[in-house]
Amino acid sequence: MHAESRVDAVEWERWGNDCLRVQGFTDDDARCLTASLAQTSLWGIDSHGIARLPHYLNRVAQGSILAQPDIRIERTGPGTAQLHGGQGQGIVVAHRANALAIELAREAGIAAVGVSDSSHCGAVGLYSRAAARQGLIGIAFTHSDSIAAPFGGHQAFFGTNPISLAFPRAGAEPLCLDMATTAIPWNRVMNARRDGVALPPGVALDAQGQDCTDAEQVRALRPLGGEEYGYKGYGLAMMIELLCGPLNGNPFGPHISPMYAELERPRELGAFFIVIDPARFAGGAALAGVVAAMAMELSQAPGAPRLPGDPEAVAQRVRQRDGIPVPPALWDEIQAWSQRLGVAPPVRRP
Repeated sequence: MHAESRVDAVEWERWGNDCLRVQGFTDDDARCLTASLAQTSLWGIDSHGIARLPHYLNRVAQGSILAQPDIRIERTGPGTAQLHGGQGQGIVVAHRANALAIELAREAGIAAVGVSDSSHCGAVGLYSRAAARQGLIGIAFTHSDSIAAPFGGHQAFFGTNPISLAFPRAGAEPLCLDMATTAIPWNRVMNARRDGVALPPGVALDAQGQDCTDAEQVRALRPLGGEEYGYKGYGLAMMIELLCGPLNGNPFGPHISPMYAELERPRELGAFFIVIDPARFAGGAALAGVVAAMAMELSQAPGAPRLPGDPEAVAQRVRQRDGIPVPPALWDEIQAWSQRLGVAPPVRRP
């Protein structure tokens, strides 16, 4: 298979749904997971898109992700709740927690929902955008095992610990910031190892704390801000760690099982969702229109600045037309899982 081979999102979702149903997922949960991964790939976020499904399938097979978890909800106040994920698939768990936060925000004006005992929940922009599409302000956080070096050190301690905020925008998709607190996501390192390509300089460190572009030798990521200003990403990662880990009764940093090792051990990951109803504030009625006007004004400024989410929107238009790219090594994984689970592989585009 050539590197430029592609698959339509709908066809890939069909394949993913077939695999997950064989593993015992309900139809709704299978569709939730595959649609989320396909959407992430359509945005061009290949580190968190369709490439992650083989890993999830492997963890289900190893028993560290449960296909039909016992998800429990505790409403702890007018606008607060805790969702216990029951070792469920993180994207499925996170969508339920975010939907609960949306419901509570409509009742109380603002809501915060914590998640415990879950697993990798993919791109957090999925959840902030879901709230913003309903006219609300969405904020989402999650954490992971030790991947990022603290500022001034070189041994990994915190995860990539992403944050996403999304605002409704009149006549268009929400305005959405979705970013890691590291220079790049760890899954970009994994994709580089799989595809045999180099990383850019200034984003990762080897075991001796030296700058590293060889993905096989990377032992930690630099925090956002790099060698000189990395205290910003490091500090933000620490605060997100506390929100997603200890606040929810989850472990933190070095005490979380690694994503790509010990596959039989549950991750015990957390997430945190905040949803705000703009109607409870002075500018709420006009907010979506003002966001659209601000975006228009920015796009016409000297240099035509791009807005958060613009690259994803461009990628989606291209990939809806041309299909999602599938690197050779990922296609090999898809073929292997097709044989293992007895399902037909996705049909490649010509």
